[in-house]
Amino acid sequence: MKTDGGRMTSGQAWVLGLASLASFMMALDSLVVTTTLGTIRQDLTATVESLEWTVNAYNLTFAVLLLTGAALGDRSGRRRMFVLGLAVFTIASVACALSPDIGTLIVSRALQGVGAAVVLPLSLTLISAAFPPPQRGKAMGLYLGITGLATFSGPFVGGVVAQGLSWQWIFWVNLPIGVLAILLSARRVDESVGPNTRFDLVGVVLVTLGAFGVVWALVRGNGAGWTSAEVLGALVLGVVLLVGFVLWEQRTKAPMLPMRFFRLRAFATANPANFCVFASLYGTLFFLAQYFQTALGESPLGAGLRLMPWTATLLVCAPIAGALTDKYGERTFMVVGLSLQTVGMGWITLVSGTGAGYLDLLPPLVIGGIGLTMAMPAAQKAVVGAVKPREIGQASGAFMTLRIFGGVLGVAVAVAAFAGFGGYASAEEFTTGFTAAMGAVTAFAFAGMLVALGVPAKRPATTPQPILEDVR
Repeated sequence: MKTDGGRMTSGQAWVLGLASLASFMMALDSLVVTTTLGTIRQDLTATVESLEWTVNAYNLTFAVLLLTGAALGDRSGRRRMFVLGLAVFTIASVACALSPDIGTLIVSRALQGVGAAVVLPLSLTLISAAFPPPQRGKAMGLYLGITGLATFSGPFVGGVVAQGLSWQWIFWVNLPIGVLAILLSARRVDESVGPNTRFDLVGVVLVTLGAFGVVWALVRGNGAGWTSAEVLGALVLGVVLLVGFVLWEQRTKAPMLPMRFFRLRAFATANPANFCVFASLYGTLFFLAQYFQTALGESPLGAGLRLMPWTATLLVCAPIAGALTDKYGERTFMVVGLSLQTVGMGWITLVSGTGAGYLDLLPPLVIGGIGLTMAMPAAQKAVVGAVKPREIGQASGAFMTLRIFGGVLGVAVAVAAFAGFGGYASAEEFTTGFTAAMGAVTAFAFAGMLVALGVPAKRPATTPQPILEDVR
């Protein structure tokens, strides 16, 4: 795409605007759900296991199809697949809004994940293709800023919609936005394909089925029992297929994910550390708004407002942390950030069972939020900085997939801890379960901090391409 003396052209502006709109829509949709879980539970008579599926059905399909969505865009046309993904996401949003029961809502959320798995990686790829390296950093900064706005406003919007209208409207709002994005993308975005148009069909099948088996076991472990034949069978089958994927990727000429990446120390340590970051984050997100409503008696709007100091750290601290990481190194920010998350969540674990009010929880929430927003940009810089520029797309796909797996595991373990010690029968019973769940997310943060100690020390300055940073 031609440039105009370093200034953004009309074509570039359209690509950036539409890619950012798509990311905003999906980031907002993911976060508004967390504030409305209590309302959905009452309206659809949902159990804690079915609420877990409401969150993880989206994460499951998103995680297992992420690498496939990026590969399809490279082969079949990025604009074409971007528009198709938007259409799937929009249709699924309407199905969510029309869901008469929790089972239909879960299936519709899974379909939303399919659309997101295509749209989100391709939104980044479209920006990378439209902007040359000297302009790409600024473009990605704008993209991430708009996504951060969705992260900041999501809990508040969810509370407003759930209290002022109904929870269904958090999905209806995607219909006009999605239709507009589809029409404009078809007219304003140029078509492009990736440098490698060969489609690794065997790799796609192996990683999709293998990831599905592992994620299914994680999500079903609480309901079916961790030692049940269903869970153990799915886990074993998933692991076997993923091992087969690794072996296949080592021998194929056009791998989806080159296994040599994992011989790079930064790639091999920053990814599992970030896995723990998102396990802690998603486990906290799942229960925090419910705690404000069930234990403290707040309305959905009140819960959303009380989450904003926590989510606001993404807007305030992430740009600062991202800039300072170049000076002090990724390891410093990952270790310090995960240490702060450990302190914050451990603090909540200790005080939540003593009849704590919101002001007792506010300081640890801010501390934990600052920690997360220090660790996340440092992890992504470590991963993409470890590979060659032409390999950033593949590294980004692996990074996003692993962090979604972390989110799935975090919710599954937090729910297991909650169900083992508490329930929804009373505010006291919920608080007991919530305290156990916060202990689990604290353990994830501490484990991530230990792994982050293995990230290489500060390297000579490079210019890695940013990748998506949101809480999906």
